Amino acid sequence: MSAVLAETSLHPVLERVRDEARAAALPFAGSVPPVDAWALVQAGAAVLVDVRSAEERKFVGQVPGAAHVAWASGTSLTRNPRFVRELEAKVRKDEPALLLCRSGKRSALAAEAATKAGFANVFNVLEGFEGELNDAQQRGTGDGWRFRGLPWIQD
Repeated sequence: MSAVLAETSLHPVLERVRDEARAAALPFAGSVPPVDAWALVQAGAAVLVDVRSAEERKFVGQVPGAAHVAWASGTSLTRNPRFVRELEAKVRKDEPALLLCRSGKRSALAAEAATKAGFANVFNVLEGFEGELNDAQQRGTGDGWRFRGLPWIQD
């Protein structure tokens, strides 16, 4: 890790999350609950990056002001081969970034890929935008960004 990346000071919440991630041997900086993620963005301590497809953002909703770099696209969710390059265009490699997807699974994969590409402070947003499926195979009824009442808009 370069000296510049090593010197980056993180918000105490992100330091705690990073310590937990190291203890769990996660392949990225850690996972942040949605309410904490929004507080960090509001405090200017991190950038929120929505890694869902353009279609998901348009039809399901999105967080105002979030950067967008699709991890995958289309209905088959084909992996975006330019993901890292596109992320580099929107986030510095030492800047804390919080990645958000539908449920927190793709954003964890994206955080791992970004970390492997040299991003030092990439975190996953737990629960995602819509949350996990419930017993009736529906999202948004028990967790997720929208369920938590955090800001979002829809086209």
